[in-house]
Amino acid sequence: QVALKKMPLRRRSRKELLVNEIQIMKENRHPNIVNYIDSYLVNEDLWLVMEYVDGGTLTSVLVRVLMEEGMIAAISKE
Repeated sequence: QVALKKMPLRRRSRKELLVNEIQIMKENRHPNIVNYIDSYLVNEDLWLVMEYVDGGTLTSVLVRVLMEEGMIAAISKE
């Protein structure tokens, strides 16, 4: 089971930043982060294949859960 993130390239003005981010994800693996598996160019979209983590995206969690500064610091540290 994997997660797939589709990113439209036509709306990105700085594609080199995206390439740099992918390179960093490829080189760094850690049990406390969602790890990169592969990427594919499909038409004008970049598809990132990443390890699946149950619970949704960090953004969706932050929208639903009010976190105090100490909790944010602890999560950031990890």
